[in-house]
Amino acid sequence: MTEFARPLAIPEIILITPKKFIDERGFFSETYNRNSLADAGINAEFVQDNHSLSIPKAVIRGLHYQKPPFAQDKLVRVIRGSIIDVAVDIRKNSPTFGQHVSAILSAENWQQLWVPKGFAHGFCTLEPNTEVAYKVTSFYSADCDTGIAWNDPDLAIDWQIDESEVLVSEKDARLARLIDSPSSFTYEQL
Repeated sequence: MTEFARPLAIPEIILITPKKFIDERGFFSETYNRNSLADAGINAEFVQDNHSLSIPKAVIRGLHYQKPPFAQDKLVRVIRGSIIDVAVDIRKNSPTFGQHVSAILSAENWQQLWVPKGFAHGFCTLEPNTEVAYKVTSFYSADCDTGIAWNDPDLAIDWQIDESEVLVSEKDARLARLIDSPSSFTYEQL
């Protein structure tokens, strides 16, 4: 693609690197530019911004997704600290179904991850006091909110932390494995 946008091993997941202009005063960056994203093949109309703070290291949030008709595309970035950000393909009949990709996002590297509908998404904080902000293309719906287990052995995700340190919500601790989750998405070849 370009220096701005690079597909990962699952090509629908795109790593975005906005320009950052640094001088003696600090920096300036366009963290979102609809035209730049469109040039990278991402045409999204965002309706909600979300922001989380995870105080300790090793907080895992996910693996989440919303079912149709409230499925969400996400554009994820880190404001402070760092995370390993993970996207799992949950599209039936996809050649990469059940596979995942990950990227380290940090305030330092200033990268963002585009996670489209049809992927479960989650992240793990790699340092204390990490703040994550992400844009979504559909409003939150409690009825459509679901996910898969962060520690599903079939996924074999390397969260880059010791499993004994992990902190998850009660809701996330109850999520089922991918094999036990009905798929809400179907792979459609373009």
